[in-house]
Amino acid sequence: MPRPRIATASLAGCFGCHMSLLDLDEGILELAELVEFDRSPIDDYKEFQGRCTVGLVEGGCANEENVATIREFRRCCDVLVSVGDCATMGGIPAMRNLVPLDECLQEAYVDGPTVHNPGGLPPGDAEIPRMLDRVYALHEVVHIDWHLPGCPPSPEAFQAALTALLSGEPAALPPGLIRYD
Repeated sequence: MPRPRIATASLAGCFGCHMSLLDLDEGILELAELVEFDRSPIDDYKEFQGRCTVGLVEGGCANEENVATIREFRRCCDVLVSVGDCATMGGIPAMRNLVPLDECLQEAYVDGPTVHNPGGLPPGDAEIPRMLDRVYALHEVVHIDWHLPGCPPSPEAFQAALTALLSGEPAALPPGLIRYD
């Protein structure tokens, strides 16, 4: 019988949720015996290799590339999990939602105290994904099946969530596994 496939991605965030997943330490090796990692920084696959049982996505949607990625995960994963506060609520990246996008770009690329930009224009290269008007939580873009809160979720929360999701048990986290620090 084939092992369940898990895919992971990091969008607009700090990659802290992936670091917490890796903090399972030896548990990540046990997990690797039970599942096959698909599109993920864990195995460095950039494209989906097949249909996945679970998709874990951290970070919010701040640009068009983030939106394309989360839509691809929704198409390719049976269960899609938003991981961490950036994915569930926008987190720190969503602080830019308080300032109009044009002002953010002007400060970041033209007027900032450490900026050297003789042209005086924000970058307009087609290779750079276009920024969205604001940072969106993942559930504002696609249907999310389950949220794993925290900043970042603890390794124990990852283990409890994955154990439940992969065994078909109801996915529930005891309050002691949820942290916001």
